[in-house]
Amino acid sequence: MKYINNMKWIFYRTKRTFLLGFLFLLSNVWAQQPNPPGQLKKGEMPVNEAYLFAHMMHGDYGELYYTVSLDGLHWDQLNQAKRVFKEYHGHPDIVKGHDGRYYLVGNEGDSAEDINIWVSSDLISWNKHSTYKPDLKKTPGYKPLQRIGAPKLFYDKPSETYVMSWHTPHKRGTKEDAERYWASQRTLYVTSKDLKRFSEIPRRLLDWEMGTIDVIIKRAEGKYWTIIKDETYPTLDWVTGKTIRIASSENLLGPYENLSDPISPNFREAPMLIPSPNGKAWYLYYEQYPGVSYGLSVADQLDGPWYQISGYTFHSTWDKYSMPAKVRHGCMITISRDQYNELVARFGINKE
Repeated sequence: MKYINNMKWIFYRTKRTFLLGFLFLLSNVWAQQPNPPGQLKKGEMPVNEAYLFAHMMHGDYGELYYTVSLDGLHWDQLNQAKRVFKEYHGHPDIVKGHDGRYYLVGNEGDSAEDINIWVSSDLISWNKHSTYKPDLKKTPGYKPLQRIGAPKLFYDKPSETYVMSWHTPHKRGTKEDAERYWASQRTLYVTSKDLKRFSEIPRRLLDWEMGTIDVIIKRAEGKYWTIIKDETYPTLDWVTGKTIRIASSENLLGPYENLSDPISPNFREAPMLIPSPNGKAWYLYYEQYPGVSYGLSVADQLDGPWYQISGYTFHSTWDKYSMPAKVRHGCMITISRDQYNELVARFGINKE
């Protein structure tokens, strides 16, 4: 009788363990979160085949590294996490230009007077294209310091015009108020047809009396858009500080209006915008600085509504996007699958 009771107890424990394991398995299946919009359905051909993220690295700030993706969500670094172009320095920004080639802009630092531009036909080999020295003192209605922060490029096909922009402050920080330097940042620009000859006078791109940095320009949905970092420090009187926001205009050079509420949490910067693989959604990445992680917001149209995608949780059911460790900001562009294959063949891919 004691033997029978022991066998019943063992059977009960085994059955209970099996049921608990089965329920745990089901809970994990049920906990699987839906994928972000914009991904391909089975048998669907991509509108956007692949993506390149040109960026810096934590610990090697201002240098050029490559990371690639086929879905705009999961990213793999190239070249064994080593630099891909040792002559470059700056905040990487790449644009496909009037002649089908790619142009890369940077500078040696915010205090450097020159902006450097390189050109490439394949995103692998880069050659110096031009050097430009803006005369900041000519900027109308603005008395800037000699600072050129994070130059960026945009090519407008309808007008066949490049816009090169950057941020420049007009106040120095003090020991008591270091943030006034950042709050005084304004976005300046010049135009060009070939990135060799530029408009004579740098001008302000945005009319708002607020700090703006990391501004990128996009054309989509029949309008022009500026995606900005609101560079005022966040307080109860300025709750939008250090967030990513977006505004629109009917014209390339503005005025830009309808400035949105924050798309990101506070203390985010360096926005990067790409269309999804099926072309029906927008993916907006931004860095939680200094080099902590990346966030991702998604919308089906640029004026929103936007919502944030879950990532960096280290739980597979919740992580809907992933990026290599220590990547810092730069730019993201769409590329073809052939270009993706060529980059992988040249540099090698690091699958984590």
